[in-house]
Amino acid sequence: MDIKMESSWKNALSDLFEKPYFIQITEHLKAEKALKRTIYPTGPQIFNAFSLTPYDKVKVVILGQDPYHNPNQAMGLSFSVPDGIKPPPSLVNIFKELHKDIGMPIPSTGNLTHWTEQGVLLLNAVLTVRANEPASHAKIGWTKFTDDIMLHLSLKKTGLVFILWGNFAQEKIKLIDGAKHKILKAAHPSPFSAYNGFFGSKHFSATNEYLVKNNQDPIDWAI
Repeated sequence: MDIKMESSWKNALSDLFEKPYFIQITEHLKAEKALKRTIYPTGPQIFNAFSLTPYDKVKVVILGQDPYHNPNQAMGLSFSVPDGIKPPPSLVNIFKELHKDIGMPIPSTGNLTHWTEQGVLLLNAVLTVRANEPASHAKIGWTKFTDDIMLHLSLKKTGLVFILWGNFAQEKIKLIDGAKHKILKAAHPSPFSAYNGFFGSKHFSATNEYLVKNNQDPIDWAI
């Protein structure tokens, strides 16, 4: 697998690329490609989160589950879709909460690249998916890879904000040192659960309050 990511991430994670689970991931993706199966996101975008947010710039981690499985949606960033693609329901709800929390106008695009440029790592727990088959790659090794990334960030850095929406993301709480970092958790923004605690969570303003308190620039959440 061609690992396209920013060099500081490659250096930080170099040991992970030699682990058995990563070799298993690579072999699985090769096998599916040989069978002409469509995988999202496209190869060059699989590690997009690490390309757009350099290792030394990470301030916030928003953890998603796995990529969007419909055509043209997945771009290697959790919850984000490219310009010109209709924002999916979970992202619509994220924008609704942003509006209620900080007054941000509802944007016309679902492209969250602006966040990544400010140190927001938009990471999915699983980095690939088979077309039209949600969670189809949930057991090929990606969760072990992202477990190790979360653990690495918790150990090596201080003062990060980890935003965990839904039970799947919150399974990784055990990997984060809550004494060193801020952990924000709520229901998933999916229409099936957003009214169970996602709406009204005010995670965006809480993130900026924590960053400012720790002498860091707040995130400009406007799209």
